Amino acid sequence: MHAPLLDIRALHLWMRSFEGEAHVLQGVDLQVGHGEVWGVVGETGCGKSLTGLSISRLVPSPPARYGQGQILFDGQDLLTLPEAQMRPLRGGRIGMIFQDPTTNLNPLFRISDQLVDVALAAAAWRPELLAVPAGASQRDKRRAARALALEMLERVRIPDAARRLDDFPHQFSGGMRQRVLIAMALIGRPQLLIADEPTTALDVSVQAQVLTLLQEMVRDFRMTVLLITHNLGVVAQACSHVAVMYAGSIVERGPVREVLGQPTHPYTRALLAAIPRREMARGALEGIPGVVPDLVRPPPGCRFAPRCARAQDGCQAQVPALLPASANTGAVTGHEVACFHPLPAGAAC
Repeated sequence: MHAPLLDIRALHLWMRSFEGEAHVLQGVDLQVGHGEVWGVVGETGCGKSLTGLSISRLVPSPPARYGQGQILFDGQDLLTLPEAQMRPLRGGRIGMIFQDPTTNLNPLFRISDQLVDVALAAAAWRPELLAVPAGASQRDKRRAARALALEMLERVRIPDAARRLDDFPHQFSGGMRQRVLIAMALIGRPQLLIADEPTTALDVSVQAQVLTLLQEMVRDFRMTVLLITHNLGVVAQACSHVAVMYAGSIVERGPVREVLGQPTHPYTRALLAAIPRREMARGALEGIPGVVPDLVRPPPGCRFAPRCARAQDGCQAQVPALLPASANTGAVTGHEVACFHPLPAGAAC
């Protein structure tokens, strides 16, 4: 069996605030194999984006503090690397699409300048990207990087890309800016792509276009993907596996068809019950009672227990571990759940 490309082991992250130190990631465990597309889902404030940012070491420290854990990328612990060794990984072997293109494209620079800079940085560790001789001048390298930038804009279907290459970000629509961010993330041909809510700021029709484009790029470049989203429909459409996060922990994970088709954790089942369906009668939509807990003063034991209808006294005694879903849940191999009282397959919440 091949080692996973990304292996997050018992990752704990504390974040200092005015109220105290918040335990925002509580023992995150996630193994992402080569070529897999993982969706990470959960409510706002569950630690999805911080998990993705931690992989690229983009969480500022301080106020962040990693108490324990490892983030192994191709066998190398990223948390132990000096910053000088992390820089070539970002935009090179690890690409990232950020949530809001408005704030992640510099308004003072043309699109061409921003794409060329990323291409040159990626070529520092993969010179073949620019397809220039080893002794090429800086001018030749920039010319090749510009040609690569134009090629990527065309691949993400920016209309009249040659003319738009030297435009500023404000001259693009929201959907086009998101396409530029996708081109920027893929220009270095990364092994791992982290996409943090890539369609949230877009309307429904543009969301569908961008999602289809992203799937095509992933297939063409044969990448491993971590897709962070709150949209279970996107996960069902685009992902092979899913990890459900709650209050800094992964509470259920496995193949998409099994986790979404036969969820065993009460939180996963509650998320699915909160999705509106066409045949649903007015007033039948279910919400999840309560709110995500204060992570400065989190509840003891299972963090979902205060909102869980199945919670018992023992749930507050210790944190449940991620274990293979038992046979009586109807789950299959690879489906794991962190719950003392998991739901059997087909049961109501």
